[in-house]
Amino acid sequence: MKKQILFLISISIGLASCQNAPQTSSVHEVKPCVDSDSGFVYEADRFADIRILKYRIPCFDRLTAKQRIYVYYLTEAGLAGRDIMYAQNGQYNLGIRNLLESIYTAYNGDKTTEDWKNFEIYLKQIWMSNGIHHHYSNLKHQPKFSATYFETLLAASGVACDAQFKKVIFDAKVAPRKVEKDAAKGLVENSAVNFYGPGVSTKEAQAFYAAKINPEDRTPLSYGINADLVKVDGQLQEEVYKIGGKYGTALEKVVYYLNQAIPFAENDKQAVALRKLVEFYTSGDLKAWDDFNIQWARATEGDIDFIHGFVEVYNDPLGNRGSFEAIVEINDFEASDRMKVMMQNAQWFEDNSPTMAEHKKKEVKGITYKVVNVAGEAGDANPSTPIGVNLPNAQWIRTMHGSKSVSLGNIEDANNKAAGAGILQEFAHDQEEIDRAVQYGEIAGKLHTAMHEVIGHASGQLENGVAPSSQTLKEFASTIEEGRADLVALYFVMDQKLVDLGLMPSLEVGKAEYDGYFRNGMMVQLRRLKMGEEIEEAHMRNRAWICHWIFEKGKADNVVEEVKRDGKTYYDIKDYNKCRALVGELLKEVQRITSRGDYAAAKSLADGYGKKVDAKIHREVLERSDKLNIPAYNGFMNPVLVPEKNEKGEIVDIKVTYMNSFSEQMLMYSKNYGFLNN
Repeated sequence: MKKQILFLISISIGLASCQNAPQTSSVHEVKPCVDSDSGFVYEADRFADIRILKYRIPCFDRLTAKQRIYVYYLTEAGLAGRDIMYAQNGQYNLGIRNLLESIYTAYNGDKTTEDWKNFEIYLKQIWMSNGIHHHYSNLKHQPKFSATYFETLLAASGVACDAQFKKVIFDAKVAPRKVEKDAAKGLVENSAVNFYGPGVSTKEAQAFYAAKINPEDRTPLSYGINADLVKVDGQLQEEVYKIGGKYGTALEKVVYYLNQAIPFAENDKQAVALRKLVEFYTSGDLKAWDDFNIQWARATEGDIDFIHGFVEVYNDPLGNRGSFEAIVEINDFEASDRMKVMMQNAQWFEDNSPTMAEHKKKEVKGITYKVVNVAGEAGDANPSTPIGVNLPNAQWIRTMHGSKSVSLGNIEDANNKAAGAGILQEFAHDQEEIDRAVQYGEIAGKLHTAMHEVIGHASGQLENGVAPSSQTLKEFASTIEEGRADLVALYFVMDQKLVDLGLMPSLEVGKAEYDGYFRNGMMVQLRRLKMGEEIEEAHMRNRAWICHWIFEKGKADNVVEEVKRDGKTYYDIKDYNKCRALVGELLKEVQRITSRGDYAAAKSLADGYGKKVDAKIHREVLERSDKLNIPAYNGFMNPVLVPEKNEKGEIVDIKVTYMNSFSEQMLMYSKNYGFLNN
């Protein structure tokens, strides 16, 4: 994955951009923020390796009624496309989800048995993952109830089931992995993700898009971002996501709500961006997608922003197709103001990077950064959500027109409020490390996220004639890019410049971040894998190859020591300055790999240091983690935005409510936003 504004906007400007919107009683009033999370219960559910949290929308009442209605329509536009994500993740997902939901709501038998509980867990796993494959590991969920019990449920519920669905659910050999990362096994051929038609090979798909790319084109289109690649009469062709095309019935609803939102936009730039997005969804034209991203990157004024479209490419084994995603954001005024200094010093960070001179941008343009509070998420962003995003993805748009980076403040806050100290206590090397994490860990994490998104993704440039990473680095493009952004953050979090800028109180913050990064990259994140699994997910892999590379290269100087104590393993950073020097050395190499499109070096780094898992360490991590009873992943329920209407039926305001359970919200979404055929 993958944004600085004014505290208050002029009411006269706001009304001018809303000539067609119904007038509301509170449109002239900006309410003071009287907000507290006292009594708010963050945790809503637990199952398998998942904990479901709720998040608040702080100070929603500070917005005008017009702004709240704008947020509502943008949120509805995202939810309207929710089922697209299920369909993209696999061809059987919608059918199986709807089948299981029908059983779940119709079955009136004994719901206290272990079999029923396992059935319910399996359905919740599908909701969490937007499909039958785990949202992080990419491996297929395996039901812990039998096929015989499933037949009992079908009969008792009066629900019919296609034989192929049964095979997909119970046969571990059918569609075992959503995204294949091992080129030797066939990236396209062995991926269950629903981007390629039957008979399309990796070689054919790569050749199809390679033929479209002109290396001399400095403003290349995002080929494949919104289309499946299929064979018709033996010839490759694209099925474009658009109204009247693939996913058209859902996109019609998306466009309906976007059009409803336009009259409530805070300013003309927002409205122009939304119209371009509508044009893109209507036509499927890639030029319209670029135009939208340019206008969206320029729309930096206002209190409300959004992410919407076929965005992140992690789910495509070839890194071309974007997954449907929507996030609606409200500016966190105070937090954004504190971090504005980072945006203003972006050129300093670029100039002082350890990368080669020819790989540095001479002029860093248009970076914006905000801390925002999420008002609603859908598609690839929910229930599993990022905590930071940097867009647009197209490097040339970022270079010429700028980019937006956001940290999702209320999501991070919910994570922090619901977190316990157990993992830290179990895996930290000593009390000094624990004390440093308690005092500085939260600010260290927020700084890392900010620098990863603001400075990291926006840094560096390709050499002339080098194609985008999706074409040169192929299946390694995502993990290399995420690692590059992490390395930038790690390098500068140990720089006195951040202290001088007032972004952190001392370099102890940087030490806390190094401690936590190594704990996670070397050990803690392994609790997300089952024994025998390798690291596949791009972010997990990049943390692994960064840490293992530094550990190996620093052995001679004992930069990071592996400590064995009482049968447990710990990692202790002995020299933070030498560790930072190795971070800089690796960053220089990773930027070179990116700038020159060095596939062989990317493979050597990502596979050689980031893929394999030490079975002994892995077993130890699982045993130590199991005793803590802390789920490895967090998912999120959205607040519910409820319209209030006048006697004419016009929406005049929006109130925020919360549903009682994860199951309740997921069933409501399927009922109200199920706009795709099975």
